Amino acid sequence: MPPDDPLALARPHGDAAPTAAPEIGAEQRHLVDSRAALARMRERTASMSALGGDGVSNEYLKFTLWKRMKALEDDPDIPLFFGRLDYADSAPVVTESMGLPGERFYIGRRHVIDEAGDPLVVDWRAPVSRPFYRASKTDPMGLRLRRRFGFQHGVVTAYEDEALTDATPGAASGHSAIVEAEIERPRMGPMRDIVATIQPEQDDIVRADLETSVCVQGAPGTGKTAVGLHRAAYLLYAHRDQLRRQGVLVIGPNASFLRYIADVLPALGEIDARQTTVEELARRVPVRTTDPPEVSRIKGDARMGTVIGRAVWSHLSTAVEGLVVPLGARRWRVPAYEADEIVAELQARDIRYGAGRAMLPQRLAHAILVKMELSGDSPDDRVQNSVARSRPVKQYADALWPAVDPRRIVMRLLGDPDFLLFCSSDVLNDGERAAMSWARPAKGPGSAPWSVHDAVLVDEAADVVERTPSLGHIVLDEAQDLSAMMLRLVGRQCSTGSATVLGDLAQATTPWAVGAWDEALAHLGQPAARLEELTLGFRVPGDVIAYAARLLPTIAPALTPPTSVRRAQGELQLIPSPEPLRAAGAAVQAALDGGEGSVGVIVPDAWVDRAAVAMGGAGVEFTVLGEEGDLDARVDVVPASLAKGLEFDHVVLVEPAAIAAAEPDELVGLRRLYVCLTRAVTSLAITHAEPVPVPAFGAGVDHAESSATALLSNRPA
Repeated sequence: MPPDDPLALARPHGDAAPTAAPEIGAEQRHLVDSRAALARMRERTASMSALGGDGVSNEYLKFTLWKRMKALEDDPDIPLFFGRLDYADSAPVVTESMGLPGERFYIGRRHVIDEAGDPLVVDWRAPVSRPFYRASKTDPMGLRLRRRFGFQHGVVTAYEDEALTDATPGAASGHSAIVEAEIERPRMGPMRDIVATIQPEQDDIVRADLETSVCVQGAPGTGKTAVGLHRAAYLLYAHRDQLRRQGVLVIGPNASFLRYIADVLPALGEIDARQTTVEELARRVPVRTTDPPEVSRIKGDARMGTVIGRAVWSHLSTAVEGLVVPLGARRWRVPAYEADEIVAELQARDIRYGAGRAMLPQRLAHAILVKMELSGDSPDDRVQNSVARSRPVKQYADALWPAVDPRRIVMRLLGDPDFLLFCSSDVLNDGERAAMSWARPAKGPGSAPWSVHDAVLVDEAADVVERTPSLGHIVLDEAQDLSAMMLRLVGRQCSTGSATVLGDLAQATTPWAVGAWDEALAHLGQPAARLEELTLGFRVPGDVIAYAARLLPTIAPALTPPTSVRRAQGELQLIPSPEPLRAAGAAVQAALDGGEGSVGVIVPDAWVDRAAVAMGGAGVEFTVLGEEGDLDARVDVVPASLAKGLEFDHVVLVEPAAIAAAEPDELVGLRRLYVCLTRAVTSLAITHAEPVPVPAFGAGVDHAESSATALLSNRPA
């Protein structure tokens, strides 16, 4: 908790001069004034009444005010600002990203104004804030000085100045101890934002235009997930009206990951973005089973898009007789051949099945009106609409272009070998058809043995029938693990919008993964997306990432090896033990005794129950990731399959060989191990009875020897 006197904690950072303490006091007063102004902004919002013209408008206004109240919530432990920009007295104003000469701006998570409307804090996403992330000695962007702040419990305790011109003597430049301390600060619970530490190469991605889709290939610890979330926050700020209408969606790999990142956007004042998983997007049917890897590969192959399309359109019928419509004393007839021509013409338009079905009655009615006009009548549009709605036309159209149920189409494909052969004769081979077919036909959608890959096929069929509405922007994380059909499903969510695609090919751990970004982006419908590669690691310590990178020549030889920019190399231990779980308990206790921070105990999936017993026996209070209350305790037991995307200050990795061996093939197993090795922020302890399947230094790995060579070998210390 903060002390009674907020300035009691105020200390100049590092070697700052003794006169810095009064300066910190002035900055703390600005923080207090800003918090008071934010409270007034929230009070004004709370005092507003929703007076709409009708009940619906009234509820909409109430919801809008509620969202505004949520956006103005203040957490006293989170500083309102983290930086300050001082413009030079003679700074030229050349772009909207620059302030006026002599101006000063405080940069923070949200915009705060005083009672006169002047800014006390400027939102980090505003154009005038960009020099905080981009200005340098070579391009000061009009700045005289950039200041960063250090905080403790939301109170200013330090500052660090960086002179960007020669006009400010004595100020530091280059390395920022405050930035380094924030990056390395121990973290508990869900993921935090990185708004105070965004680096220039990350900022370029965050501020990319809404019309631009971006694919980020990011090594572990490079902040790719945070960059994607901050880009969503930036776009919601820069294009609020458009994206409020069209929507923003964040797609993660699993529910635990979504809980981990859930607080980032709300902390930045954004609550309009929805978060989900691919499995949830495909929930048109209840998933009850899991396919074997070889079956998953077939169902996830892009060729299934052709098979599904044929299955849907195969329901069109050829006319066996003409259409006869009685109108008054006369009967009008459309010959069978002409009806078939109408159907063929509609199908050739490349429209959705459902759209063609809706248009067919009108086209048949129009054919009758043409015949009426040729006979001398003068019918108008009302007559055509009446004919299109008549029973004979509707029944005839239904026979030619029947209604279909996407679930039953996929059921028939998987349960009827003859139908599957008809739809895939030149697409799949006999072995593939036999592998993906159900052992017995299902009686109905509710009882069918659906897998997640089946659910994706159902969604594909549903899109052939009716177009999936497009959102304005999606953020897709861990995209390297998706099949071609899953990527098509996600792509339908942004068919007229843009996407931020995040992933690391070295961490692809599914048998059905596509394997290359250009191919993945093509399936996603975003082939022109800009590809960015992040290789500078800000979170994973140097010794840890160097050790894990020994796997790269095997698992992803084309990727640039990551580099840690942290001065602290971290702690890495290999602990051979005939009882690795017992050794893990001791390692966890040592991490808890050694200081602050979260601890992740990563184990083979099949070892979770045994690990829970071992942690209990060691007297460690813990939760199991994936169960209720996970991420709330300081220690989490983490199944290896759920570790992706998460980070812990201290990681205890149990039996790496068993983690790798649990996967269907060696390459996937080593990639899974690479994921698990790169979850640590401060220390990594590996307890093992079997040899660790990481190459010894020099085995085809061109990375510099770390300072912990003895610890990094596979030989017992």
